Amino acid sequence: MDTFTTITILVTISALISYLNHRYVKLPGTIGIMVIAISLSVLILITGKTFPAAYNFISELTSSIDFTKTLLDVMLAFLLFASALHFDFEKLKAQKRPVLILSTVGVIGCTTIFGFLFFWAASFLHIDIPLMYCFLFGALISPTDPVAVLSVLKKSKIPPSLETIIGGESLFNDGVGILLFVTLRELTENTGMAFSWSHSSLLFAQEVFGGILLGVASGYLCTRLVKKVDELQTILMITLSMVMGISVVGGLLHVSIPLAAVTAGLMLSNMKLGENANTVHLKDILDKVWGLIDDLLNTILFVMIGLQIVVIPFFKNYWLISLLSVFFVLIARGLSIAAPTILMRRSLKTDYNRLGILIWAGLRGGISVALALSLPDSPYKALIVSASYIIVIFSIIVQGLTLNKVVNKLVK
Repeated sequence: MDTFTTITILVTISALISYLNHRYVKLPGTIGIMVIAISLSVLILITGKTFPAAYNFISELTSSIDFTKTLLDVMLAFLLFASALHFDFEKLKAQKRPVLILSTVGVIGCTTIFGFLFFWAASFLHIDIPLMYCFLFGALISPTDPVAVLSVLKKSKIPPSLETIIGGESLFNDGVGILLFVTLRELTENTGMAFSWSHSSLLFAQEVFGGILLGVASGYLCTRLVKKVDELQTILMITLSMVMGISVVGGLLHVSIPLAAVTAGLMLSNMKLGENANTVHLKDILDKVWGLIDDLLNTILFVMIGLQIVVIPFFKNYWLISLLSVFFVLIARGLSIAAPTILMRRSLKTDYNRLGILIWAGLRGGISVALALSLPDSPYKALIVSASYIIVIFSIIVQGLTLNKVVNKLVK
């Protein structure tokens, strides 16, 4: 399929699934869309021999989309910028310390704990996988996905302070997660290469600080330009071109595109256009337009995740360890955030009984699937991809659907 045909079919399928969810299923937006997309994929797999045309069509459509490149290099910057644009910058400043610690210590701790648990389970089930690949799996599955988290939190009754912490953590922990993933992937690809703190520190500085600097520069230039115009079309084109520029320049400079997009979005969210009625109206319209872009891309993303089941290899001996991985992620996240949460009880301004909300609201999404699919071919890739997909399905559907119940039960 050519690019335009692929996009047309994907948007059409997304529109149909969105309509079915809104009209009949009536589940929360992204969750319902993914449930229908997965159900459609499972139905196609089951009836593949009976209706080979449908199976071949979806397989060809899914295979023609480079999911990793599409999400990480194209869609992610738009999604993160839109999310950060609607984020309350002042609330984030008030919770900066817990957000920073949870998005660094939490990810590193979760990666380590999950890696050991997965290695132990694999050994017990007689599945041969090196410990380094278990840590690599932990690195790609530990960061919470801001796209999944923020889409669910939109309609949650979660306390504002916790919402800010969870949302802020999900926006910023990708830098650490991707750094760990890239470093561990290099070690697995070059088994003879010794671990180097200096190399890792340089990579960290380049990815994280380089991404933040790119975001600051882009956001500053964009705000200066936007303040000088009072026409919606021009403002929208400036912001669109900025996000596109972040994707291109970030890729060329090998810096963190997610952190750059988040930084630029937060700068614009804190921008003061003026107090007259016209500029206030423009800011409101701009927020709504980017909210529409966010919803549209979210819908397409979750349809893409759902349709991936047609081409992702699932093997019988991977089902048990994949299901165990779901519990390992919850255990690892719980342990990795319990320590800093207890140590920062005053900073978090929350009770211990709300710790369960922090754990349960750590949703995984498309980023984990994209990173798993980006792994080079190896005897362990199919296992990691399959387990990642099971974790993402459980995370978005089960945790996403029950998050409000958990919040209502634990918040008094």
